[in-house]
Amino acid sequence: MDDQVLRPGDRDYVGALASGLEVLQAFDAEHPRMTLSEVATRTDMDRAKARRFLLTLHALGFVKRNGRQFELTPRVLQLGYAYQSSNQYRAVIQQYLEDVTAELGESSSLAVLDGDDVVYVVRSSARHRLMAITLSVGTRLPAAYTSMGRVLLAQLPEAELEAFLLRVKLEPYTASSITNANALKKDIAKVREQGYSIVDQELDSGLRSAAVPVFAGNGELLGAINISTNAARVDMETLMSVYLPRLQQAAEAVRRTTR
Repeated sequence: MDDQVLRPGDRDYVGALASGLEVLQAFDAEHPRMTLSEVATRTDMDRAKARRFLLTLHALGFVKRNGRQFELTPRVLQLGYAYQSSNQYRAVIQQYLEDVTAELGESSSLAVLDGDDVVYVVRSSARHRLMAITLSVGTRLPAAYTSMGRVLLAQLPEAELEAFLLRVKLEPYTASSITNANALKKDIAKVREQGYSIVDQELDSGLRSAAVPVFAGNGELLGAINISTNAARVDMETLMSVYLPRLQQAAEAVRRTTR
């Protein structure tokens, strides 16, 4: 097999599998339980098609039903566990991030790029909560508005970055949010040059974070790690002079201890 990515309509593309996964992904923190009609709306499927996929997932144990509502079962976790257990670096990175949290009292995470989002794959949480939503392994956030996202976007080949900038929808989450593609491109170029990203209250008011890329000893990009904090508690000088160097130290430790 080569690395060519199939598209819908290609001979080897299995549309039924793609649709089934789309139904699973329709459930999230804002939609933990849905009726058939709601699933059909969120996946842009007709009711008959959505019903077949829901009933099949129910038969396989990935979905349960309570009256007219459907919700995911813990069996879905097996899919994520397979990813976690197949990556030998997770436990190493987890320990380094926990050390960062213990030392600085702030949350630290590892994320990877998936489409136009970052997905949290390792998380060391501090006691205080930073956002309205609960951040945990599996959480997705827009790459354009997170420090880890901009670090990972800076690692993309130029053609892939240009494609991202053309398709991404930039929204004013806060008064500080970048909403111009050229401005975002300029910031990502700066991140690529300096090797780190600082995002200050662009996704959520009060949320300030720093991120750096993290590589294995063989040069493989493992993702981006960050420290996130509250702007009222940690000023920019402290973030740059204390938190960022500690984050860079953790990334270097990962590089030295992984192959």
